[in-house]
Amino acid sequence: MGTTPSTTSKGTSVSTQTATSTNAVDRYFKITERGSSVAREIRGGLATFFAMSYIVVLNPLILSGADSAGNTLGIPRVAAATALVAGILTVIMGLWAKHPFALATGLGVNAFVAVTVATHPGVTWPDMMGLVMIAGIVMFLLVLTGFRTAVFKAVPEGLKTAIVVGIGVFITLIGLVDAGFVRRIPDAAGTTVPLGLGFDGRLIGWPTLVFVVGLVLTIALMVRRVRGAILIGIIGATILANLIELVFHVGPSVGADSKPNPGGWSLVVPGLGDLRPVDLSIIGQANPIGAFAHLGALAAILMAFVILLSIFFDAMGTMVGLAREAGTIDPQGNIPNVDRVLLVDAFGAIAGGGSSISSNQIFVESGAGIGEGARTGLASVVTGIMLLLAMFLTPLINLVPFEAVAPALVVVGFLMFQQVTKIDWTDVGISIPAFLTIALMPFTYSIANGLGAGFISYVLVRTFQGRAREIHPLMWAVAAAFLIFFALGPIEQALGV
Repeated sequence: MGTTPSTTSKGTSVSTQTATSTNAVDRYFKITERGSSVAREIRGGLATFFAMSYIVVLNPLILSGADSAGNTLGIPRVAAATALVAGILTVIMGLWAKHPFALATGLGVNAFVAVTVATHPGVTWPDMMGLVMIAGIVMFLLVLTGFRTAVFKAVPEGLKTAIVVGIGVFITLIGLVDAGFVRRIPDAAGTTVPLGLGFDGRLIGWPTLVFVVGLVLTIALMVRRVRGAILIGIIGATILANLIELVFHVGPSVGADSKPNPGGWSLVVPGLGDLRPVDLSIIGQANPIGAFAHLGALAAILMAFVILLSIFFDAMGTMVGLAREAGTIDPQGNIPNVDRVLLVDAFGAIAGGGSSISSNQIFVESGAGIGEGARTGLASVVTGIMLLLAMFLTPLINLVPFEAVAPALVVVGFLMFQQVTKIDWTDVGISIPAFLTIALMPFTYSIANGLGAGFISYVLVRTFQGRAREIHPLMWAVAAAFLIFFALGPIEQALGV
């Protein structure tokens, strides 16, 4: 599953690991027990940081709009709070839950929050962040009562495997799109094809070359079983990107005059950014009751429900996929310290809303570190420390463009996709839901949508087979919740909210 197979089967390696297992850090994080090493954990933590550091730049851009009162959160303030909260939560995940899962602001929820603020008159940023907090509190209570863990255990093994494969395809698509290798085709082009190769069917621009070189380098290092293949690939592509920008001045994909530059960098232009003072004044501004006053109870509850479902199932799917890839799931499908993992994730929604940066959740880009060999919470501690440093050193984040990280996502997608052979494709009661889960995650750009399609179809197909008694009661409840989720549009129209 990692880029370098464990050598614990060799005599010399076993004796070395046995000796190092007396180390307190090794014992605490169970590094030797999980077939890892301190060096691999550090490499994995760094790889995850590089793969997800873009969120410190992207989240402020998503949340940069003005609310109905004309107030803005402020890009520097959102960037600082994003790095701070992500760093603290990721360190907690590593030290307490002991898994190589990093947390940061979830892209699905922050986009929903931004769109709602922009399209609903009277709603302010504190109002929406208050709803995120409410959803997080409900989530926290569901974990404490054992409900969320019970749902996780009720999911059939075949569907859990499909979640891993679906996430693998999803992050591969993210990597290809971020790199400009695959691009959305504008509606104005008069075509029904949603995605295409490069720009107008051709690969163009230095950034795409950086991606290709990084991908070839990473694959070559993996094939040669070089330790740190993914991290070396990211660093190599980053150096190349900075040299290219220094010489050719490529610039961003969208210029300051809003004119498109198809050959430009997708978001982060490599180079040192401007050093800004840390401003955390947006923390604590959320208003949990504001949306109820401005929108009415029914509309506010519906919005909180959408946020709740998104963070509930996105995180569960991501956790399953990453744990499978890390090999930390036992034969019965259980994850060690799963309650702690889910509690940290639920607290991430509360902390994210309370800090005005939207819900924080387990980041799928943690797969980059797992692909590098991370198996324990030590990797998360490394990632978290780097995120905390990023709060003060945001200019350094600009050194790593999307195109340098995208190869790692594609390679990790391949590693996760390999588990597709574990699905019983002869049993349509599993194979049809598995297929829909795998297909809808990338095709709808949402882990939650893929889970919903898989859960609903599992209940339906098993019922059509006359095997409804095999369905766990919680699967019925989850399928019903997803039916409501998918039907929210018509429901809101019917209720006039």
